[in-house]
Amino acid sequence: MTQLILPGRLSRRGFIQSAALAAGAALIVPGAAFGAGAPAGAAGAVRPTLLGHRGCSAQRPEHTLASFGKAIADGADYVEPDLVCTKDGVLVARHEANLTETTDVASRPEFAGRRVTKTIDYETKSGWYIDDFTLAELKTLRAVERIPKVRPASARYDGMFQVATWEEIIDFVAAEAATHGRIVGLVPELKHSTYFASVGLPLEDRFLAVTGSHEYTRSNPVEIQSFETANLKYLRNKLGHRANLRLMQLVVNEPVRPSDVVAAGGKLTFADMCKPEGLRDIATYADVVAPPHRVVIPVDKDGKLMAPSALVGDAHQAGLRVETWTFRPENQFLAADFRNDAGPNVRNEAGSIAEMKRYIAAGLDGFFTDDPGLGRQAIGS
Repeated sequence: MTQLILPGRLSRRGFIQSAALAAGAALIVPGAAFGAGAPAGAAGAVRPTLLGHRGCSAQRPEHTLASFGKAIADGADYVEPDLVCTKDGVLVARHEANLTETTDVASRPEFAGRRVTKTIDYETKSGWYIDDFTLAELKTLRAVERIPKVRPASARYDGMFQVATWEEIIDFVAAEAATHGRIVGLVPELKHSTYFASVGLPLEDRFLAVTGSHEYTRSNPVEIQSFETANLKYLRNKLGHRANLRLMQLVVNEPVRPSDVVAAGGKLTFADMCKPEGLRDIATYADVVAPPHRVVIPVDKDGKLMAPSALVGDAHQAGLRVETWTFRPENQFLAADFRNDAGPNVRNEAGSIAEMKRYIAAGLDGFFTDDPGLGRQAIGS
């Protein structure tokens, strides 16, 4: 059995080569994913890192092993599981704590009595919440497409796949990496850290325990993301600076505060974090800043692209990589420059590729996309 297990002291390029040789495959170096690299906007820089958003969520129900497998087959450098916690303390992949939109829980009469209303990260919603379910109960549910009217082809897979644990995802990605003969990184997001801590289910040490127990994640690329700040600072203090590890601060350019800042009574807003001084502060504990792509190149009132903002240059000046979210291939999600007349829900592959190319030219070091196959075409290899 081949394994992609590599000593932590190897250089990035060295461990790519070792992995390829271990797998008995030709050496494949997928762009910037595994090199320390200069920022993509710098002279002689490597190509941007391709991040599969919740896997290949444009074509498979998000966060399922099928979605991750499709993303890897289509060329993603990294795949992204958002991590939340069950009632009995197990990390699983869901975009949010509310299970209503991404599982069939609403159709399960045995769980009808668990529908509640909760407020998490500024949003008050009714539904079924992950921290009210044990892992065994969760495993009786099946994943469904979150936006079936937009993605009916993905919705055909409703009911086929379980909710996966963080541990299962690591095992799966390690196996896929060996099969494809190249390293595949993981870019987990810790969701709702402040909320989960408030209900006695803090995420960080659980995450460290699982991640540290696997040789694949001890030695191969992992980028840990969050919209909160305290959890990233905690992880930096615990993990230090390692060759296979990056920390990613997610931001929006709006005058709202991260949940941990609110809980601590602080005044820092995401808009503050996007300013040069805020970016320099992020660089003291993180390696990457991740804004929405429309922050890098805004759109006007007609939905057409404007001139690039200063964020990429300011972030690079602070020593940060810039990795944006999220490119989606349907017309309604594209800038007006790239839409066609086929309707808002129709896949527009040519338009999506053209849009991503425009943003890549603005100096991105990486980007999330719901369709890594199109992202790979935009990058050009």
